[in-house]
Amino acid sequence: MAEDREAPDGTVAGVGNSVSGGAFHAPVVQTGTFSGGVHTYYGPPAHSSLPPVPEWPQLGTAEPIALGVRRTRRLPGESPLPPYVERDCDRALGSRVREAVSSGGLVVVTGAPLSGKTRTAWAALFSNLSGTTRIFAPSPGADLRGLPALLRERGEQVCVLWLDDLEGHLGEHGLTTAVLAELVRLRVPVLATMDDGAYDARRFGTADRARVLSGAEPVELQREWSESELERLAASDQEPRLRAAAARHGVHTVPEYLAVGPELLEEWRRARRPDAHPRGHLLVRAAIDLGRCGVSRISARALLKAQELYPEEAAAAEAESFEDALAWAADIRHGVTGLLSPVPGVRPAAWSVFGSLVADVEGRPDAPPVPTGMWRFAFVVAPDKGERWAVRWRAHEELVPLADTDPEIPALLGHINAVMGDVETAMHWFRRAADAGHAESAADIGQLLMGRDAEAIRYLEQAAEAGVVRAQYQLGMLLAGRAQSWLTRAAEAGHTTAGQALPALRTVTDTPPDNVKA
Repeated sequence: MAEDREAPDGTVAGVGNSVSGGAFHAPVVQTGTFSGGVHTYYGPPAHSSLPPVPEWPQLGTAEPIALGVRRTRRLPGESPLPPYVERDCDRALGSRVREAVSSGGLVVVTGAPLSGKTRTAWAALFSNLSGTTRIFAPSPGADLRGLPALLRERGEQVCVLWLDDLEGHLGEHGLTTAVLAELVRLRVPVLATMDDGAYDARRFGTADRARVLSGAEPVELQREWSESELERLAASDQEPRLRAAAARHGVHTVPEYLAVGPELLEEWRRARRPDAHPRGHLLVRAAIDLGRCGVSRISARALLKAQELYPEEAAAAEAESFEDALAWAADIRHGVTGLLSPVPGVRPAAWSVFGSLVADVEGRPDAPPVPTGMWRFAFVVAPDKGERWAVRWRAHEELVPLADTDPEIPALLGHINAVMGDVETAMHWFRRAADAGHAESAADIGQLLMGRDAEAIRYLEQAAEAGVVRAQYQLGMLLAGRAQSWLTRAAEAGHTTAGQALPALRTVTDTPPDNVKA
């Protein structure tokens, strides 16, 4: 605390401020000592705190995400937002916007949360106003009483007031009937959005906010997309994000898919920390990788088993139980979905991963590859023949380019095709794997080549020498059969010893074939 300072000549050189027993939140006069009390001084905010019109951004350079449009996935090389897909209400909304530009007035777009209101309103602005239009998007609660005075000085500049989530701008210092009337007189359009619930809570009654809303019939945006809207989405198949939305949005709306996806991806990515949800992260990763393989739903038992394909991650997740991890992954986010969601109407119970997580992980250049063993696992847990065909197709799409890098890959492709009954394709891949030194595939192609003895023997010998027991048995039986054939011919030609050897050999070759893999 500053004290009075005495100069050498005995005069007071300076007067300090001394405050005791209280606090002052305002400028204080230069004087002696204050004692007691708490004094707080606030003046009304100046209307001139609003930025002048020339400082407002122009529509052509404004950042829609900064003004409330929800971001979607953005990978390197992708634009900040995917192209806008026309909604059925766009024609009516565009007409309202043009009318408001001509004569002023309020245009309100209403709809359910995450129905795409802000993107639709933004598209209406962009389609119906020039890029040089000045746009003002005040923060919620900003004092708008000085706005008409600013706009009177704008000259010929076209301006628009943008009020995303209008409920935050209603009140005695916000958009009142008086302010709106002045904006109409000045021919300044006001474009706003509101959730249905917020609109209904404020639209009716006698309060000023109800009178503000009563003068503008809202443009209602439907949560569910119509058939024509979905057709327009499907036609946008050149844009990866829209193509993925069309294919993977499932029971969710397209805006929900596009808007919630980035949030879920970031939450899932951060959950891998040891002090967060490492097992929850692992379960979701396994479900994502199964989705990348073509499996859309998976049982809890299979999720539990799938962890074994990620030994390092599973070891690091020991502190979190499977039950806690699954509960975290299934918790509803944003009122829309969990990272994992129960599949309705399926017995036994099954889970599906939110579709955008699969598409977004697939699209990232730094995404880890699906473990090779997961493809075989996916084929086993695929719930029906349709999904097994999907796994086969995805395996060919993803793995064929890698077939020369690891003999496990052609071995896997051979196995999948053999189980699906495509023997010729299976033989092609088993042969490639065997020629690359894969012993089990040598046994597989040797078994499929039975009847072409010379070629079968070559592959069975390769597998038998590598210790594949089933190949050793098959090779022995094949060679015994050939021995019987030659001994029979020798016996028929009168060779006595050959005839004596045949009964014991027939005992071996008459044994039913053993096809069990060892």
